[in-house]
This record gives sequence, structure tokens and C-alpha cells, in this order.
Amino acid sequence: MNQKNLASELEALPNLSMTINTSRTSKLRKRLWKERYLFLLLLPGLLYFIVYRYVPMLGNIIAFQDYSPFRGFLNSEWVGLQHFQKIFSDQEVIRVLWNTIYLSFLQIAFAFPIPIVLAIMLNELKSERYKRIVQSILYLPHFLSWVVVIGIATIFLKTEGLVNRLITPLFGIEPIAFLQEPGWFMPLVILEVIWKEAGWGTIIFLASLAGVSPSLYEAAVVDGAGRWRQIWHITLPALRSTIIILLILRLGTVLDSGFEQIFLMLNPFTIEAGNVLDTYVYFLGIQQSDFSFGTAVGLFKSVVGFVLILSANWLAKRFGDEGVF
Repeated sequence: MNQKNLASELEALPNLSMTINTSRTSKLRKRLWKERYLFLLLLPGLLYFIVYRYVPMLGNIIAFQDYSPFRGFLNSEWVGLQHFQKIFSDQEVIRVLWNTIYLSFLQIAFAFPIPIVLAIMLNELKSERYKRIVQSILYLPHFLSWVVVIGIATIFLKTEGLVNRLITPLFGIEPIAFLQEPGWFMPLVILEVIWKEAGWGTIIFLASLAGVSPSLYEAAVVDGAGRWRQIWHITLPALRSTIIILLILRLGTVLDSGFEQIFLMLNPFTIEAGNVLDTYVYFLGIQQSDFSFGTAVGLFKSVVGFVLILSANWLAKRFGDEGVF
């Protein structure tokens, strides 16, 4: 009798599974119909990412071909990993890769901490009106295009510009060719990034500090903690998770130094010191029509960024933080 019951229960399992799946599908359809207007609002964003982000990814196939626009994707000759081997064997590519990594390291070391320092300083201000005025002045440059920023830098830093007019009589030195000297290229890029983006990054850290309860600072004052102790034990721990998340995202773009800024600053005198992967791909892939190698470099950048994000996120979780995902 028990065997018959067991056999009948086993036979009923597929039907039960189908019933559960049908029930889930029905609930999903009801939910989609109930929230149809919300999904309609979501549709333009989805279409944007599908059309402009995911569909173009199919073009990465030419990184494994000797692509010719006249032959197309299907008839171009397959060369496998030949273009990727060139990335690690061509001395010019290695030099450009080093410039990119070095510039990204400088940005992380100098440009990344500035918004944190500014946010802490603004958080210490007592006057809300003065804080808003300073904050507005700081993030206003973010809304200027790089064309405008480089134009301003050129006016100030050219040989007969304002900076040389000030330092030449003051220090009794010859005018410095800031825009033509290779040694000045990287520092100028970092200073421009700080001036343009530091204020905008400050907003993110100030938003994190807005959630800190004032009672924590009051309790710290009662315990005898000064301003520096309050910053060290309350303000910085409150910023920790935000700093880690932004740092992880920044590591994902370590090979992306910003095409527009670098391209506008490059000239024949600074091409060796300032040429990075983004500009190199443009010069080689677009101007010289080497589409396959340019795509291979771009795919290489994406893979490296993806691996770095996964690794940094794993380390963050390993040390007790939430990470990005």
C-alpha cells in the first residue's frame, strides 16, 4: 500500500512542478500588467542600453579579424589573437600603456583624495549659508566642457600668458613653456582634473556625511574628543563605505584616462609623454584605419577593468565591507 502511495506521489511531482511554474508565470503577468506604467517609464532607458551599449558589443568580433570595411564582418580574414599579441610585443603600445597606468596612478593618488578632504572641511563649517556658497563655487567647473577648461589653461599657461607674466619678474627666471615641456604634461592634467571634478566629487561625500547623527559628535565632545579626534573616529568611518565603492569603480577605469582632455592637450612636443591608450586607439584605429587593432585594445581595456572591479570588490568584502555588488 505504501509502495502504491509512493508511486502515485512520484507521478504527481511533475504535475505539481508544472502547477507551481504556471502559478509563478501567472503572478508575474499580473504584476507586469499592474505596474505596466512603471515598466513603460523604464523602457526608454532599457532601449538606450540595448541599442547603444549591448548591440555595439557585437562589433568586438573584428578584434579577432583582419577587418576590412569592404569585406565586412563575415568575409574578413580571421587572425585569432594576433592583435592581442601585438599589445604586449609592440614597444610603442607598451610605452602608451605605461603612460596610461602612470597617469591613472597619479589621479588616484592625488585627485581622488581631494574631494574627501574638501567634504570634511565643508562639514566642519558652522554657517550653512557660507557652506552652500563655497560648495557652489567648487562644483561649478564640473559643468564646463573640457574644451573650455583646456582653453582657459592655454590662456593662462602659454609662454606669454598670465602665469609667466607673474613668475618671470617675481623669481627672475625665463618664461616656462608649460604646454610644450613633456615634464609638465602629467602635472597639468592632474591639476585640471582636480579643478574641474573635485567639487562634484565632494557632493557625494557630503551626502554620506549628512546621514551621520549629530548626537555622535555631541557624545564625543562630552568624552573630551577634540575636532581631530571627531574627524578620525566619526567622520572618516562614516565615509569609509563610500570611499571604497568609488575606489572600486575608479579601478575599473584605470586604463581609461579621458580621451577628450588628453587629446586637446597633446601637441608634437608632448606626444611621447602624454599619448595614452584612448588617444593611441584614435590615432591608429581611426586616422590610420587599423580598426581591428583599435578594437583589440578597447576590448583589452574592458577585460582588465572588469577583472580589477571583481578583484577589488572581492577584497572589499573580504575585509568586511559591502562592496559594489
